[in-house]
Amino acid sequence: MKRRALLKWMAGAPVFGALLATLPEAAWSRAKTLARTLRRVRPGDAGWPSAVEWEGLNRQVGGRLMKLADPLAACRADPSGKACSDFLASLRNPFFIRDTANLTQASGWVDAWTSRPSAYAVAAESASDVAAAVNFAREHRLRLVVKGGGHSYQGTSDAPDSLLVWTRHMEDIEMHDAFVPSGCGGKIKPQPAVSVGAGQIWGHTYEAVTAKAGRYVQGGGCLTVGVAGLVSSGGFGSWSKRYGTAAGNLLEAEVVTADGKIRVVNACSDPDLFWALKGGGGGSFGVLTRVTLRTHELPEFFGAVNATVKAKSDGAYRKLLTRCLELCRANLVNPHWGEKIHFHSGNVLRVDLIFQGLDKAAAEALWKPFFDFVQASPGDYTVTEAPRVLTFPARAMWNPEVMRKMPGLTVADSRPNAPIDNYVFAGDADQSGQVLTCYGSAWLPRSLLQSRRQHELADALFEFTRGYGLALHFNKGLAGAGKEQIDAARDTATNPEVLDAFALAITGGSQPPAFPGIPGHEPDVADARKDARACAKAMQALYKAAPNAGSYVSESDYFLKDWQRAFWGTNYARLRAVKKRYDPDGLFTVHHGVGSEAWDADGFTRVA
Repeated sequence: MKRRALLKWMAGAPVFGALLATLPEAAWSRAKTLARTLRRVRPGDAGWPSAVEWEGLNRQVGGRLMKLADPLAACRADPSGKACSDFLASLRNPFFIRDTANLTQASGWVDAWTSRPSAYAVAAESASDVAAAVNFAREHRLRLVVKGGGHSYQGTSDAPDSLLVWTRHMEDIEMHDAFVPSGCGGKIKPQPAVSVGAGQIWGHTYEAVTAKAGRYVQGGGCLTVGVAGLVSSGGFGSWSKRYGTAAGNLLEAEVVTADGKIRVVNACSDPDLFWALKGGGGGSFGVLTRVTLRTHELPEFFGAVNATVKAKSDGAYRKLLTRCLELCRANLVNPHWGEKIHFHSGNVLRVDLIFQGLDKAAAEALWKPFFDFVQASPGDYTVTEAPRVLTFPARAMWNPEVMRKMPGLTVADSRPNAPIDNYVFAGDADQSGQVLTCYGSAWLPRSLLQSRRQHELADALFEFTRGYGLALHFNKGLAGAGKEQIDAARDTATNPEVLDAFALAITGGSQPPAFPGIPGHEPDVADARKDARACAKAMQALYKAAPNAGSYVSESDYFLKDWQRAFWGTNYARLRAVKKRYDPDGLFTVHHGVGSEAWDADGFTRVA
């Protein structure tokens, strides 16, 4: 009998206890330990904490333990009732989801996962609350999950029958004029920084740092994404080529590790763990409770370029792709530019780029040859959105008084008496509550823009768009960045491929909020699977130009097979070593997280 089969049999055999009684004391002790670590407990299991034990945890965390209910109870009772329709409508508000412990920003992924609440949650307000939850989970062999912003496409902030550490209320923001990491005096010079609680989101952080303090901090583009989760996954802001990644800007972190210890880690204290937290993936090494990020001088202006062009034939679209890639090579792979160019099916190209460090005249001059080419061929192209270049004061970028008054730009929290700074960009609003059907990403090396290889990328983009669409995110590749930004990113756990990537290609599909088992409100599984097949086929076209391209852990295929290489490349072995040191028993286990090979799909049973 193979060892794995034997272990499974031992875990479930009724006579296992009798067999243990016949073993020598030392062997019996080892077998008990093995049995204890094979499987985490669920409600109803013999080892599940008693009501008295749960109440003990509740007292320890100051009454902040919550027993979570099924958020779909109204829909299960009456799928066509008003309470159900009101609930599903509320899922279109990301701030409602953020304020609700038993929900996640995505409702699930067809054939992958469905959002389901934990059994209990600790609504943590301090690192001590988090430590109490971690210790309780470890001592009682509970499945532990962590949720801040709850934006994980992979479902990593969600697990039924688990204990949730909910950091939503840990949202302090503190500005520093001259921050020195703990224990680094004389080693690291003081620098401007901001400390942010693990439950804070980027929209509120930008408001504090930019609109109020006149500085820039590198974070995510979607305003409701959690600060801690983005940093621990690498983190790309709109101008990563200018300011580096969020992980590369991390100066210090407070984290609770699997032993329940509250650690302040930086380049001078627990440097290996600090390195792993910079891009090694959220929920794998501990619970972040606070991060401190360097801030940067704010430019005078930010700007944007928008346009949409439709080619009238396949041949014209190929020419448009070639012209676009020439423009990218010559003018876009540098610290000025960020965000994306979309390539849609139907021979459509859409520009949604932003810039810094240029004035309006300079940006217009840069794009003029491309738009002149389009407008000189009315028989080949239709301009469906006229080219527009605009600039605005940088300090207005995340000022809610300004942003909420710009028609079509933002969508506000619709709840009565919602804070003025609760808004999202309109382009991100539809993601709230979505059910994912597919996703894919690939870092594209700068060499694909060279004259001798441009045709490979143009062919791949053309083939891709025969049945699907994608976008090239120029801010999610560091080719063209400055040496300081490259060096900082090199000292993170992110896949080193990002250093030479001019962009991250991203594609994906989704459906509106829906849940299996709720009649009239279920995902369209057949359509989702059709979409997933088309998406996967399109990605194969891209891999012809970029074989074995790495993928970004936060925006990737749930079913990616070689995720260790794709997410972290040559850094994975070091990450495994850090994991073994700080979490040898795998308390922190997430889908496709470091060390998750040792656990089954739901994270309850050790398989290796």
